[in-house]
Amino acid sequence: MNVEARLEELGIVLPEAAAPVASYVAVVVEDNIAYVSGQLPFVDGELATGRLGEDVSLEDGQAAARACGLMILAQLKGALIPLERVKRIVKLGGFVNCTADFTDQPKVVNGASDLMFEVFGDQGRHSRAAVGVPSLPLGAAVEVDAIIALHGD
Repeated sequence: MNVEARLEELGIVLPEAAAPVASYVAVVVEDNIAYVSGQLPFVDGELATGRLGEDVSLEDGQAAARACGLMILAQLKGALIPLERVKRIVKLGGFVNCTADFTDQPKVVNGASDLMFEVFGDQGRHSRAAVGVPSLPLGAAVEVDAIIALHGD
């Protein structure tokens, strides 16, 4: 599969890879597994902030999760890992900034999950966690990290 052609077909332009906001690296590759640090949602260049169940709608939360997924792909490219090396999206971890009574975390994180299937087809299907949290870095609405299997060099 030509992933770059698929992105173009879908009308997707990846953002620039964001710099880490603390003392870590965005991507670590070990034994053909890429571990991508939690990515925040930049929508039209602005960080999507707020809390689901309070001031962020489900639809906006899904868009934020999708933006996190796009940033995961951008981080791979930023680490000079061609997207054609992606063998499989193994796992996504989704964190949703939400009120205590909000229970649609899985629907929110579908924004990132659906993106991976759109881009990679069956290789984009993955295991996942979708967890509600009381706050996220910089007030972000959503954060998503990833474990990605890569084809050998």
